[in-house]
Amino acid sequence: MLKKYAKLLVHYSLDLKKGELLYIKSTTLAEPLIREIYREATKIGANVIKDLSFREEGKIFMDYADDDQLAFLNPIDKMAMETCDAYLYVRAPFNLKSGKNIDKEKRTKRSNATKELNQIYFKRLADGSLKRSLCQYPTQANAQEAELSLEEYEEFVFGACKLYEEDPVAAWLEVRKSQQKIVDFLNQKSIIRYVNKHSDISFSVEGRTWINSDGMNNMPSGEVFSAPVEDSVNGEIVFDYPSIYMGQEASGIKLKVKDGEVVEWSAERGGDLLDQVFSTPGARFFGEVAIGTNYSIQQATKNILFDEKIGGSVHMAVGQSYGQCGGKNESSIHWDMISDMRDGGKIYADGELIYENGQFLEI
Repeated sequence: MLKKYAKLLVHYSLDLKKGELLYIKSTTLAEPLIREIYREATKIGANVIKDLSFREEGKIFMDYADDDQLAFLNPIDKMAMETCDAYLYVRAPFNLKSGKNIDKEKRTKRSNATKELNQIYFKRLADGSLKRSLCQYPTQANAQEAELSLEEYEEFVFGACKLYEEDPVAAWLEVRKSQQKIVDFLNQKSIIRYVNKHSDISFSVEGRTWINSDGMNNMPSGEVFSAPVEDSVNGEIVFDYPSIYMGQEASGIKLKVKDGEVVEWSAERGGDLLDQVFSTPGARFFGEVAIGTNYSIQQATKNILFDEKIGGSVHMAVGQSYGQCGGKNESSIHWDMISDMRDGGKIYADGELIYENGQFLEI
């Protein structure tokens, strides 16, 4: 199965070519998958560099680093991000809660220090010079967070990535084809409105581009997304799926938005996290709006790579925009929050009902 996974990532998600430089970032837990990716990339003539972190590496650094170390930007990371042709981030955490108690001031200092890397990353994504993919290696930490056994979680991950299909690439090409119809339709519209039992929020996407997320940038994928005109978002929305950021959880999030800016916020759990996030420059404006279309994913696992793709959901991200959509908001934050649309949810485009109860109508 890992050989199949590696082939999908190398040949489809990254479309890696001979002579290209692939930068892989993960943890040592993902070594079985990375070995197969390395094998497949080497076979086609690509060059591979790796950065594999060990258990509690980040926690040790944040606990003991002084101000000079917190401000240090690793020149190897910068060089890799500036020069690599393809970037693969394999999520494989040891402990999802290890960063929960990190000092907030230290976290802010470190975030400021790595801002340059984020800017390079988003700029290269926007201009198309960087191919990237984000994927998951199943670990015990993720399985526990999802309240599944490790074997159950592996089956969930592999199923969401269509690895049980005889030809996963063909399956993802079919996703690309079906989602392109949605993207082509939405790219002709100006005003989008999300409505469900607890939400009614609208925004303009005039002059912005909807993107077909078909497994090329994330694996798994299954969403269409864009960037709203920054000052156009108005209304209220409740995000009823748990949202994890910086190892902390917030749930029952409710936002009130006026002229693009989040002006009021509350949460049933994790209000302090919202306060911290919305004190960050640019975080009170939205960088992304999206619709999840992967109906192989029907349960929340507290992992945004999967949860934001839930077929029958919508999500909005506060903070950094995706430049390839035409978004202009800048922030060190990009936090996706998800709302269920399967029970009475509706989406309108320029006043026309196009989506109901988690499904697109005829487009």
